[in-house]
Formats: sequence, C-alpha cells, structure tokens
Amino acid sequence: MDLLRIAGANLNQTPLDWDGNLRRILSLITTARSQAVQVLCFPELALTGYNCEDMFLSVHSARQALQGLESVVEASRDMTLIVGMPLYVRGSMYNCAVVIQNQKILGINPKKLLAREGVHYEARWFRPWPFGRVEHITVLGASVPFGDLSYQLGQLQLGVVICEEAWSGEGTASDASLSRCELVVNLSASHFALGKSKTRETLICDASRAFQVHYLYTNLLGLEGGRQIYDGEILLGECGKITARSSRFSLQEGQLLIRDIDLDLARVGKLKSRSVLDSTQTIEEGHAVNGSALVPVGAQTKAIAPSFMGQDVDIWASKELEFLQAEKIGLIDYLRKSHGRGFMISLSGGCDSSAIAVLCAHAIAEALRELGPEGLAQKMGWSLPEGDATAPKSWIREHVMTVYQATAQSGPITREAARALAAELGAEHKELSVEPMVRDYLHAAESAVGRQLSWEQDDLALQNIQARARAPMIWLLANIKGYLLLATSNRSEIAVGYATMDGDTAGGLSPLAGIDKHWLRHWLRWAEQACFHGLGPIRALRLVNEQEPTAELRPSASGQTDERDLMPYEILNCIETAFVRDRMEPTSILKLLAERFTTLPEETLRQYLNRFYRLWSRNQWKRERYAPGFHLDDYSLDPKSWCRFPILSTEVQI
Repeated sequence: MDLLRIAGANLNQTPLDWDGNLRRILSLITTARSQAVQVLCFPELALTGYNCEDMFLSVHSARQALQGLESVVEASRDMTLIVGMPLYVRGSMYNCAVVIQNQKILGINPKKLLAREGVHYEARWFRPWPFGRVEHITVLGASVPFGDLSYQLGQLQLGVVICEEAWSGEGTASDASLSRCELVVNLSASHFALGKSKTRETLICDASRAFQVHYLYTNLLGLEGGRQIYDGEILLGECGKITARSSRFSLQEGQLLIRDIDLDLARVGKLKSRSVLDSTQTIEEGHAVNGSALVPVGAQTKAIAPSFMGQDVDIWASKELEFLQAEKIGLIDYLRKSHGRGFMISLSGGCDSSAIAVLCAHAIAEALRELGPEGLAQKMGWSLPEGDATAPKSWIREHVMTVYQATAQSGPITREAARALAAELGAEHKELSVEPMVRDYLHAAESAVGRQLSWEQDDLALQNIQARARAPMIWLLANIKGYLLLATSNRSEIAVGYATMDGDTAGGLSPLAGIDKHWLRHWLRWAEQACFHGLGPIRALRLVNEQEPTAELRPSASGQTDERDLMPYEILNCIETAFVRDRMEPTSILKLLAERFTTLPEETLRQYLNRFYRLWSRNQWKRERYAPGFHLDDYSLDPKSWCRFPILSTEVQI
C-alpha cells in the first residue's frame, strides 16, 4: 500500500468578505495540519466567493484575492494546497485553481469550460482557457506555469478539474491527462437543487471509474451571495465507488473530510482497465509540473479524528428533507448576513405563509441542535433567551413573529389556523384588523372617482386594496423589531402574477419563490405527519391542509379558491415546467397535457394553456420586482439569475 492523507474542504464564504474568507481558509489549513493532511483542496473561487457578480470585472477584486493568496502561500508549509481564486492576466480575468506546495506556487490552472446555463453567468466575467495550452506568468514576484497543467509530486500524478469541466462531456473527453493521474481534485461551486446530489454522486463515480483515480470533489457551503444555496457536499470517489462523503447542510463556517487513500489502488486499476485513455499520445511532457514528493502515511502518523472521517450515507436524501435543510441554511444565513434580529411573517392561515412559519421555526430548532445555545447566540449575534436556552421554543418566541391581519373577507377558519399554528410553533403572535384602513382607502377612492365601488365593476381593485393595506403594518412591525420581513409568494403564483404587488409580495426575502405550489402542499402534509426533525410533526397544520388554497379577498359567498381563479396547480406546474425549463412550444405542451391529464377535454386544457400564456406575458414586470428568493429546484423564474424574459411581449394563443 502507498497511503497518502488527503482532505477536501467546504467553506461558508461571503462575496467580497476579504478578511473573513481568508480567515476561514487559514483556520481549515491549521486544522488539516493538526491531522497530518498532505493534500488539501478548497472549493472554486474560495478566496473571493463565487457570487461576486460584476465585481469580477473590477481589478480591485483580483488584487484583493492576490493579497489573500500570499497569506495562503505562507501558510502552506509542509503541505500541498489547491485553492480557487480569480486572476487578472493580460487583459482578461480567469477563474483559477492555484496549486501551492510548501510555500511555493507550483502552477495555476485557469478554467477551460465556463458554466453559462441556469444561474451561471461565468462567461460575462471570465475568459475560458484553451485545452492543451501552457504559458508562464508572474505571480507574487515569481514566474509560474499557467494553463492546462498536471502535477508530478514524487510518485503521485495530480490532476486538477474546476466544476463545469467535470459536468461537461467535452471536458471529460478532452482531458486525457487525467487518465495518467492517481489523484484528481475538483474545485466546485455547485449550487443546491432538489435531487442534484444524486446526479453529482453519479458524476464522481463515473469519473473515478473512467480514469481509475481517486477523485476528490469539494464544494461551497451555505447561502453565499443571497440566492444560491450550497449544501457543502464533499465526495471521494475511488475507482468507481463513493468511499467517503461529508455531511450536508451544516451551519459551521467550514468542514474537512479527511481520508487516507491507497495510490496503488488507482495504479492497479489502470493496469486492469482497457478503456483508460493513452495520454502519452496527446499530452506534451511540458504540461506536467514537477513538485516535491509527499510524505506517505506511516506507522507513526496519528489517526484521523472521527469527526473528520465523514459518513457512510446521505441522511438528507429524500426531497422533503432536502427542502427542509436547504431552507434551514438559507434562512439562517440570510438573516445572519443581513444582520436581522428575527423573522416577521404576515400569517394568513393559508398554505404559503404557514409553510414559511414552519420553516423558520424548524430552522431555529435545527440550528440550536447543531450549534448549542452558546454557539447559536454567537453565530447570530443574539443574547441567550429567557427561560430554558436548550428549548427551541424559547428562541423561536424571541425571534419569530407572526401577524394575522383581518379584513371583512377574513373567515374564522384561517384565523384559527394561524392562531393554532403560531401557538404550536412557539412564535409571538398578534391579531390585527386592517379593515378600518381598507374602508378609509375606499372612501377616498370613491370621492376621487365620484361613484361607489362595487364587486361587479371593481373586483380586482377591491381585492388588491385588502392585500396592500396589510403591507404598511407588517413593514412597520418588522422595522420596529429589526426583523426580516418574508414575502409569501411561491413559484406557481409568480409564474402567473397571482399576487398583489406591494401587498403579499412585500418583504426582503421570498423563501418559496423557487418551489411550486403543488409540491409545497405535499410538503405541508409531510410536515404535519412525518417530519421528525426540527420541532417534529406540526399537528396544527391539519387546519391548513384541510383548506382549499384561497386568497380570501372576495366575499365568502363567491367561493373563491386559487385553483378556480387560475387552474389546478398540478396542471399549472406541468405547463410552467414544460415552458420554462424544457423550452417547449405551445402545441407540444398541449399534447403533453392531453397525454398526462386524460380525464379532461382537450378544449379545457387549451383554455388553461392560453390562460397561462396570457398571465405569464402580462406579469413579467412583477417577476422583475419580487424579493430575492432561493434557488431550490432544477429551474427558477428569477429574471436576474435564471429566466430572462421581455417585460413586453405578444400573448400566445393556440
């Protein structure tokens, strides 16, 4: 056996937090050294943060990253480090992996394939580097190889991959140099999406099998820049198997996954495999950078502490748990990084606001479980609560406030649902009437237009004023408390504009903007009956789940429900997914609907589809104004980070 101790790191970074980002990196280097780690790999763009957006067009960002790199180089005594950062070279910015050994930069690998789909916009800021090209540049006063490099460290051949280069078929097929490596490290900033971890695991397995290598994958952690959540997954694939993995969704500043790997396993695998690429025919000798031999794991090497060895299986594998945990780190990180004191929710007693209240309570309970009272207080800048500091509801009472704001159309069912839910969660709860404000607005409007307003003639205006009358009060309370106001719209409603601007869209964050209403209703039933994390099953959700979703803005005699106003949410989600994610054209979507919803006449489905297109095209201006939301699924409606669409467009009719 030829054993080598390696480690992958995840990091909860903040874009442009130069001192904090560097401190977290140096802290993990110190910890890794204490565990006798020889090779330590950090995530993509770890020094700056991945989501610096157009600040990557500033040379100041590159200069700050260089200053941080100098400190990392100094800290690399007797270790080999791989760290991600932007680098300005000859008029272009490159997304790079810097390989450092024993206080010397061995080489720099600029990213060859840039992500440009979905939330990624790398080609706006970075230039791709061509396969097979190597130059020399001056970095920190020294001449350094720069380009498509591998590294010869004694008997170890080290390969470097940066995120998209692994996801792209072009990258895997073109990078024949990886087949002569025993160890490949992948620096990634792979955002969370429901179910994506399974795809990621398959990718690492396949790459480690194809190249017969030890394949170490690292990732960012937390809500880094405000929209993309990173689950912090670190994976080690060894010749076709996942042999080690970190826990996901941690609230720590960073974690290490440490493993002793047998380099002979990869060498024997290459000898046995007939499909390994012959790199000697395609890669020039000058593309391998020589470094020092690494110290192997010997009898005198200290054992790895159990806390760094990872886990056998992913305990958050189900979609319901993934959603809960992603929202946990999203909500906690957003509140922490925006310096809020707590969460403010206009709790209507309906599906969306109830889901948000449950998620906030679960998030605090899970944070307390992981961090403990003192750790939670320190992380959030909170004081210990009155009463039992080990009880989640002591914290929830002080940092979650819900408000039921009644109008003339509000009914006893939603009022009781809101009251019971807040009580079970332990939130501070208030009941207010905004009906006097609604009447004042109506009286003033009737005076202005010279007539009495009626439901027959002014339906939409009369609905909207009720929702808008709630916004000033909830904003006022949020400002008084220093709380983060959470908007309650979900993705399905955002798609068709089924929300009142400056009403239920009011807030600084929209936690449900990345998830559809049809699945959210399923999740609420699960949260009522089968969730055993956070606070456990929330039985008061029965009062919410038994209702048909309704805006409750028309008189009760009208029998208003969301699906009567729009269409069944399952159909809405099917149309939205086909149109936005799959880019299908109208006639194909109609055919898809007919195949999936066989009990409905085609004409009914055609009417639903036309209604979707009409509402979609008329409401892009609303999507431009929604509060930021988390990216949770495999697509998003966020016009700033996923789905760009013209504000003015022609309505489609089929």
